[in-house]
Amino acid sequence: MRLDDIGFAKLNLALHVRRRRADGYHDLETIFAFTELGDALSVAPAETLSLTLAGDFAGAVPPGPDNLVLRAAQALDDGQGRGAAITLEKRLPIAAGLGGGSADAAATLRLLNRLWNLDLPLGRLAEIGATLGADVAACVHSRTLRGEGRGEALAGLDDAGLAGTAVILVNPRVAVPTPAVFARWDGEDRGPLAEGDPIATAAAGRNDLEPPALTLAPVIGKVLDALSGVKGAQLVRMSGSGATCFALVASDSAAEAGAEAISSANPGWWVAATRLR
Repeated sequence: MRLDDIGFAKLNLALHVRRRRADGYHDLETIFAFTELGDALSVAPAETLSLTLAGDFAGAVPPGPDNLVLRAAQALDDGQGRGAAITLEKRLPIAAGLGGGSADAAATLRLLNRLWNLDLPLGRLAEIGATLGADVAACVHSRTLRGEGRGEALAGLDDAGLAGTAVILVNPRVAVPTPAVFARWDGEDRGPLAEGDPIATAAAGRNDLEPPALTLAPVIGKVLDALSGVKGAQLVRMSGSGATCFALVASDSAAEAGAEAISSANPGWWVAATRLR
């Protein structure tokens, strides 16, 4: 028996950094959205836990015990000694602002919950995920959410206006480590994220990590310019701590045409057209 799932790519439609906390983390306000695109994971019964890596970006993934997939499996197992053969096909670039590792951990929790017949609700899986990383809880749900605190305090949003929206993702194949970006944040609180409709809220918001990320990887500015030039682009922004940027686009055909044009003009970049879930 083999079970399959997707570690859906995470987007921050808006990301406000409010303050640095005493525990070293930052208080955030964000709107999470998820795309249909992601890493592919599968699990099968086995006597011990193991992880096999494949895919275009597998070489950049740590294979040892620090891998978030194995950490998620161990957290869910909670010392019971269950086994599983886990395969991760890494399709998303790493250190890219797409929450790839977090999404993979979340998919592992969902898959092993089924394989091991634990029957835990998503809420409990999200609680376990929150112990692994700030974005893992949101990735367990993989739906449009408002996140606060470190990103783990979640509230559902009406995503009827977002689901199915065409989106272009572009990464210049430059890894931007999250700690380095936060280290360059200027510390200024530029105000809260508004409440209400997620599209309007996102459009009125910002990504406070975009300026410090640009100092580390100026090519992000070129990516944003390329996305802004796509016909039908409605919201163009960097996701998370970068370097992936996105454009919400008026139609699938416009997204596909825009992605093709950007890819042709910048053959070294990773470019994908997909839709929001």
